[in-house]
Amino acid sequence: MKKRDFIKTTATIAGTALFPSSLLAITKEAKRLRTAHIGVGGMGASDLQSIASHYAVDVVALCDVDRNNLNTAHKLYPNAKIFQDYRILLTEMKSEIDAVIVSTPDHTHAPASLMAMELDKPVYCQKPLTHYVSEARDMLRLANKKNLITQMGIQVHSFYDYKLATLLIQSGIIGKVSKVYAWSPKNWGFDGPIPEGEDPIPDQLDWNLWLGTSPKKKYKEKVYHPYNWRKLVEYGCGTLGDMGVHIFDTPYNALGLDVPLTITNKCRKPNGFGYPENNKVTYTFPGTKYTTETLTWIWSDGPGVPRISKELKLPNNDKLPQQGAMFVGENGRLLLPHFMELPKHIVGGEYNKIDVSKYDPNGSLGTTKNDYERDAPKHYHQFVDACLGKGEVSAPFSYSAKLTETILLGVIAGRFPNKTLHWDSEKAVFKEVEANEYLSAKHRKF
Repeated sequence: MKKRDFIKTTATIAGTALFPSSLLAITKEAKRLRTAHIGVGGMGASDLQSIASHYAVDVVALCDVDRNNLNTAHKLYPNAKIFQDYRILLTEMKSEIDAVIVSTPDHTHAPASLMAMELDKPVYCQKPLTHYVSEARDMLRLANKKNLITQMGIQVHSFYDYKLATLLIQSGIIGKVSKVYAWSPKNWGFDGPIPEGEDPIPDQLDWNLWLGTSPKKKYKEKVYHPYNWRKLVEYGCGTLGDMGVHIFDTPYNALGLDVPLTITNKCRKPNGFGYPENNKVTYTFPGTKYTTETLTWIWSDGPGVPRISKELKLPNNDKLPQQGAMFVGENGRLLLPHFMELPKHIVGGEYNKIDVSKYDPNGSLGTTKNDYERDAPKHYHQFVDACLGKGEVSAPFSYSAKLTETILLGVIAGRFPNKTLHWDSEKAVFKEVEANEYLSAKHRKF
């Protein structure tokens, strides 16, 4: 099954149509898309640039809790209205916007996206889709109910090397897959002492709005904003929730996986503040037509990974890529570096040249050499085109909510080091009841 067919299948199963009724007015009467951007600093600035690079986009609203970010973006798009509170933006401009892009810290993804979706707006949301498993399911349900076009921000999903790896695996190049290794040495964890005291809130930052629905906290300089929130349990999802989404994406997609059966995280004891700096998460998944009866997935992150094992050893004593994934199959292995490197086929301890024409005789995968500046906007432009009725998205919430749930289950397992958690997907609960409190959180009124 080709990638686009797999996406179509999962979308059908989840009940999400590709062309929602709420957009018929846009697709029939309009040739342009008016976008609102929530979060325009850091990755949000890149998202803004990529969405706006589409010839049919008009940026009409900008929102950020940090006025420095907001002012920088406004200089580039002076005709857009500016806001610090996304709730005011969505309330005041609901009749003037056609789609919403959410590029905030993880804990605000769901609150902002759900509000936009309640107003029948298509949403492009950065990864991971949500901060809690319950939120991922809520966003999927609402997308289905409202029949909305949605896309999660995993740009490399649309890159050639990842599409090729998907095609190779689904064509049986290494037979049925029994195991996947995936890794990143990035360190979005925090093993140090919990900071004490508080610092003055910068004039340009609305701290209450930054906290949003999360519990009220005293501001501490260089601890939360602008970047270190990824390390902290109340705001980010650690390295697994950051790089893991990208690196999981292709194997998860290629193998047609659902959510896992069991999850075990080998890491230090939780401190209630920051994520462990090193994690080794082992998942077991129910089998699919591309895997053996069950599939084992081993994720490792943090300084010093990956550790070389027999199944990770490369021919010629080559070094493993800094980040990537290894498929282990009945008839060999497939290495997929992250990112912008072609997959490598390994059989009997030797590299085996891949004849791409055998698997893609019509060149349907497109350009064979990646160029980041050229290719990065493709994923964004898919979303815009779909909103205008001119194509399909490849990472709708019908797909990305399940991928995010899988990621977040591994994050939760870090609260219970070395303990195997058993996941009941139908009931959306763990067998280990003590873990269920981390599936959701009460949202603060702010």
